[in-house]
Amino acid sequence: MNQPSILSSFVIPTWVDASLLKGMLRGLERESLRMQSNGFLSQKNHPDALGSALTHPHITTDYSEALMEFITTPKTTIAAALDELRDIHSVVHQQLEQGERLWPLSMPCMLDDNEENIRLAQYGRSHIGRFKTLYRHGLGVRYGRRMQTISGVHYNLSFPDQLFAVLQQHETKPELKQLSLQDYRSHRYFGLIRNFIRLIPLVMYMLGASPSVCRCFLTGREHHLQPLVKGTLYLPEATALRMGRLGYQNSAQKELGIHYNDLHDYLDGLQKAVHTPYPEFTDLGLNDAQGEPIQINDHVLQIENEYYSLVRPKQVPQAGETPSQALKNRGVGYVELRAVDVNPYSAIGIDEISAGFLESLALYCLLQDSPDLFAEEQEQIDHNQTEVVNRGRAADAKIQDGQTTVSLQDWAQRHLNAIQDCAILLDQMDGSALYREAIQVMQQRLDHVENTLSAHVIKDTLDNGGTWSFGSVMAQQHVNRYEQHQLSAEREQYFAELAQTSLQKQVQLEQDNDMSFEQYLAQYR
Repeated sequence: MNQPSILSSFVIPTWVDASLLKGMLRGLERESLRMQSNGFLSQKNHPDALGSALTHPHITTDYSEALMEFITTPKTTIAAALDELRDIHSVVHQQLEQGERLWPLSMPCMLDDNEENIRLAQYGRSHIGRFKTLYRHGLGVRYGRRMQTISGVHYNLSFPDQLFAVLQQHETKPELKQLSLQDYRSHRYFGLIRNFIRLIPLVMYMLGASPSVCRCFLTGREHHLQPLVKGTLYLPEATALRMGRLGYQNSAQKELGIHYNDLHDYLDGLQKAVHTPYPEFTDLGLNDAQGEPIQINDHVLQIENEYYSLVRPKQVPQAGETPSQALKNRGVGYVELRAVDVNPYSAIGIDEISAGFLESLALYCLLQDSPDLFAEEQEQIDHNQTEVVNRGRAADAKIQDGQTTVSLQDWAQRHLNAIQDCAILLDQMDGSALYREAIQVMQQRLDHVENTLSAHVIKDTLDNGGTWSFGSVMAQQHVNRYEQHQLSAEREQYFAELAQTSLQKQVQLEQDNDMSFEQYLAQYR
């Protein structure tokens, strides 16, 4: 490789003061499958009492009717974000059908042999509702429905404009000093994204919790896994199989050449993918034999959200805007960190230690130099990710770093030392010791591989006799936590009113159809 070692040295500039971080916001999105008492995927509808999955701001569904997604509002502290996520879990638990529970692992609960029993999410009779279901049908046709039952946690994070303003003042390149604050903010967020991509192997090692899968997930697929215990497959030193070739994969997307070097290039690449037919998807056809649509279009991406990336630049869309239009109009407003496994030991899928680590890492990625990222380095990063996914807990795990190959241990230690300085800064901003504590926990995971989440999952899967048994034990523990969580009367009323309002909004959307769905789809196509 001809590029230098990236992220080689790091010192926080003396003029970056903790006060500049006041006003950071974070929001959480957590996915979880509804599971029947027998361990199989729920076949029941999304509970009516929770409101409309189409219009509810906190409680919706992702790919399948049984794959729930919980979304917090942006919060000024980690504690506030986790508290709201606990409230949402408690509300949902109260409304689950008898015997149903939330599956606590990233890799799915029991799936039967028939993929059609993974029911697509339903959003009602409005055009946008039917469009969302058709998009999911297209995903199933293209990649299979099993792949869409994987769960994760998305961590949304923004830094205050005052930080970007001071960073810009200290730039030495005239072209950067002359940018508008909006464009400069986007420039720095893209730097964060490139560095986060470089450091995803570190996230996989520290937070990976999917070293094993239920055998049913791999029905009809070739794989490289070994038996762990009856019904469970694994790799002995794996960390995050969800992030490897058994997880979200799209060969068409690998050919896109979407880069994170510049907002305009990124948007151009995304738009090209949304408008470019892909022969394999063309061969699938747009409609079935009865003339019913089976995918939105035959393009590389049906819609922008089909682009599976491990970190995304985001901007809140206004009415009628696509995600790309929002980014183009107002620049990057926050980043979505998507490379995070569900933590099965947390009733809400993530704990404050993971959150503190991710925010410290994100600040490191933002403040560190971030050279452009091209195909040659991306190949190296992909190699590193594969190594850590499959054998990150091996004593001889290696990382390609520029022109050298180093041990994962040494590479991770170097970055953890630098991230520690960012944790200290965040603690000063927060008036806490949370961020340093998070780095201490990560240090213990690096020093003693048996402390990693993935090692715990393997041990507990063995001790419980398989994935389903382990998942069921954890699910029941989480039920107890939900039932102990006390919602205030105000919060109870808030969620009850939201459920009703969301149902009313869905009815309104269904009454506003002024053309047939066929016409609506033809317009989009």
